[in-house]
Amino acid sequence: MNTDIVSVLLKKSPFPKITPKELAQQLQGAQIAQNKLPSWFKTTGILYPKKLHLEQSSSEVTALYKSQIVRGKTLLDMTGGFGVDATAFASEIECVFYCETNEELAQITSHNFEQMKVQNVHCHIGDGVDFLASHNSTFDWIYLDPSRRSGSKKLISLDTYEPNILELIKDLFTKSSNILLKTSPLLDLKLGLKQLQNVAEVHVVAVRNEVKELLWVLGKNVQTETSITAVNICDSVDYKLTYTLSEEQMATPYYGDPQAYLYEPNAAILNAGAFGLVGLKHGVQKLSKHSHLYTSKEKVDFPGRSFQIVETLHFSNKWNSDKTINKANITTRNFPLSVKEIRNRFKIKEGGEEYLFFTTLESGEKQIIKCIRC
Repeated sequence: MNTDIVSVLLKKSPFPKITPKELAQQLQGAQIAQNKLPSWFKTTGILYPKKLHLEQSSSEVTALYKSQIVRGKTLLDMTGGFGVDATAFASEIECVFYCETNEELAQITSHNFEQMKVQNVHCHIGDGVDFLASHNSTFDWIYLDPSRRSGSKKLISLDTYEPNILELIKDLFTKSSNILLKTSPLLDLKLGLKQLQNVAEVHVVAVRNEVKELLWVLGKNVQTETSITAVNICDSVDYKLTYTLSEEQMATPYYGDPQAYLYEPNAAILNAGAFGLVGLKHGVQKLSKHSHLYTSKEKVDFPGRSFQIVETLHFSNKWNSDKTINKANITTRNFPLSVKEIRNRFKIKEGGEEYLFFTTLESGEKQIIKCIRC
């Protein structure tokens, strides 16, 4: 699996009916699938599409997470792609309808359904919107993973996606009472809530502390406040925090200066904006309203990175003038200088076992917190 793809392209193919380009595509696909789609990688006879389609597809773990949201007998996947989500849905839904406009991609995906013995997915080569309009059937769920319009340089909002969910939503609700929408994590949460109607749930999904996607659960007759779930999927234990915006607004954090331990929330919590609740839930104090770092005298089980504080230092332009620190991992939170600016100004290389947090306390003091991981 460590084969150099460029060398494969430049050599003659060892298989008479397979070109070097086709062979390289399969090898590259397998390399990507080994970590992203382990079940596909382990299955004999799987075909891989072009690299772009694999990069745009959900990972296996995020697809499985989605499958836990939906329930019922029928689901329409309007933007099928490589079929990772459809495969996961098929484990929970009796009948899945898969739509994909790219004929080659749809044929590859249909072949893979057979190889993986997924027998309850019906493939349709064509536009999902047209499929919906031409069928009188209703569905328990409709799923969309729209893509941003090519060349769009605007602020990421729902009207920059195709198909345009904002234009479709009324028609979708005539065919289903439940819609699951996947968007980029770059979409602003509050903007999405403002643009969409009837949002029952939002899921901020991170994998190993990297936010991968936002999931929007839309209901036809939502009467309750939207619940927001921040989940970080890890190899061992998944952390999940569910709350509402009003709960977060009412959560008044306790502020305090650095004590014995320092905590940085995981990426899902930071993206979701649950800054007050996470501190109260875990009994830790916040360094400042805008710093999003937390501290405690005793170590607690916190959802994110945990550090033992070695010392705290007042920041000044003369700090580290003696070059005592020449290598460290640097993080900034609510601080006027970027990590790059700090490294350049104070001549600090990246790496090592020391961690330096440059931040601003609630008092306004600019401080450097020297830590080690714990």
